[in-house]
Amino acid sequence: MKFEHFSLDPRLEAGIKAVGYTEPTPIQQQAIPVVLQGRDVLGLAQTGTGKTAAFALPILQRLTRGPLRRTRALIVAPTRELAEQIHESIGELGQKTKVRSTTVYGGVGKGPQITALKQGVEIVVACPGRLLDLIGEGAVDLSHIEVLVLDEADRMCDMGFLPDIRRILKHLPEKRQTLFFSATMPDDIRELADNILNNPVTVQIGMIAPAKTVAHALYPVPQNLKTDMVITMLDQMAIGRALIFTRTKYRARSLARKLEKQKYRVAALQGNMSQNQRQKAINGFRDGQVDILVATDIAARGIDVPEISHVINFDMPDTVDAYTHRIGRTGRAEESGMAFTFTTPDDEAMVRGVEKVLGKPIERRRLDGFDYGEFVPDMQIRPLPHIPHPNKKNHNRNRSRRNNTQRSPALPAPGQAHYKNKR
Repeated sequence: MKFEHFSLDPRLEAGIKAVGYTEPTPIQQQAIPVVLQGRDVLGLAQTGTGKTAAFALPILQRLTRGPLRRTRALIVAPTRELAEQIHESIGELGQKTKVRSTTVYGGVGKGPQITALKQGVEIVVACPGRLLDLIGEGAVDLSHIEVLVLDEADRMCDMGFLPDIRRILKHLPEKRQTLFFSATMPDDIRELADNILNNPVTVQIGMIAPAKTVAHALYPVPQNLKTDMVITMLDQMAIGRALIFTRTKYRARSLARKLEKQKYRVAALQGNMSQNQRQKAINGFRDGQVDILVATDIAARGIDVPEISHVINFDMPDTVDAYTHRIGRTGRAEESGMAFTFTTPDDEAMVRGVEKVLGKPIERRRLDGFDYGEFVPDMQIRPLPHIPHPNKKNHNRNRSRRNNTQRSPALPAPGQAHYKNKR
């Protein structure tokens, strides 16, 4: 199937061509025709499936007809990063149209957001808290909303936004099209969907489980050796662009500083940073100025960075869903990726939960050339299927400089998905 099959406005087809899209992803194939018909949609899809374009293109198609400079579509997202990503995608896909969008979120001044709203936009991409602030101040008019999108609704539930969502719904016209997207369906989210969707069409792509294009491995290691292990791992392996997740803000900052001392091009991303600092880190990672981003779960969703070859869980996440969303940063758009997780004995229950979702055990690995001291990793080797290295052209980008004399011993053969840097 080609995008021409949808009979979109020629200006949108030009935008699709400009961003390099060729064939629609499965969720786009299923969702776009239904949304174009004006039906409500319950979309069950993990990150990296192309769902932003699945709702953005039909919305742009709709808004190219009818009045301009009136807010007719509202997209609610859980994080500033995701809101910016959606806004950028709309701008790229609709670059040949006159449709405008703007973002509304906290952490930055209200002034520019209010000015943009006064100038008139057709689409508002908002986080719940700041949107409610502006509603209270009379700075945003939602009375003409024709389409509401709730993106990553389960994440909003996790972040405690459901009461805010319900308050926002009271300011919207009852007659509207509602598009509801979630990777998982806990009870609260199911109840919300049942209450706000009118005879929806369900579109389900890759529900719950991490993408099949990602290979998984566990590295048992004591907590006090994790930093040494990640440095050894990055030195040994041909890792192009990596996203490393930590459980705490302090640990993200600390690990990023230590990797920087080892001459890695690295940045940290965590909640205490200003919005400008966070955007700078994301842009540097996306543009290739930074090869390793060390982040808390604030980055688990909403970062659409191509060619992330590896996700490394420095700390095991607290839930299986969080694991899925972290891993969703790699293996996107049917590209292959690797997911490495450092585990301690306390993580075993969570490991079993992840294995249950995957439907198979995860290989436990020992890192060759690493000094474990008195710790003996519980290997329990279970071979992983071979997945070709995702970013061969970026094998040598992760170090700004590295002395050849510092190379570590060779790794197992590529059949075990380990790859030796070529320097």
